[in-house]
Amino acid sequence: MGSFMANQVAALATAAERLERLDSSVPVADEVGNAVLTDNRHIMRLAGPLFVLLSVLLVPWTVFIALALPSRQLSPNYDIAWAGFDVFLCVGLAATGYFAFRRSRWLPVAAAATAAMLFVDVWFDVVTSPSGRDLVAAVVLAVFVELPLSALCLYLAREVQLVSDKRLAVLLTADRSGSPRAATP
Repeated sequence: MGSFMANQVAALATAAERLERLDSSVPVADEVGNAVLTDNRHIMRLAGPLFVLLSVLLVPWTVFIALALPSRQLSPNYDIAWAGFDVFLCVGLAATGYFAFRRSRWLPVAAAATAAMLFVDVWFDVVTSPSGRDLVAAVVLAVFVELPLSALCLYLAREVQLVSDKRLAVLLTADRSGSPRAATP
């Protein structure tokens, strides 16, 4: 039993060393926020490799699903699924509006999440609509409402993030007397 535990500890140590080498091989992003404080917590250092690994593992799963699932499936909870998704979309839109009103630093997060949900809504509306008027309505709604609104959400997320970067740059360049100087990130 002792050698089993010793082997497990050695395997964990080897995995930790590999993770450390991987983490040190990728430089921290050259962003204004990292000049102030780079988040080096263990969870943050694990997140990059974990999400890359998960994205790689998702590729064969996606191929399997595309080949294995039937092209037609009746679902007893279809209405609940769509209504639930629309509730989440409503929460995303409301949160984006709330954070925009408040000029909150959380606006980029809410806007990006809402943009993603709008893209998902477009995808499933279009690919699950039967041909004819339903499909035309889904495409028109996608082109004239959902995709432009998603683009606006992404624009807001980007612009507010740029303002946050400028704020950090001003704070970084403040002289000792406390008066900020203009700076560009």
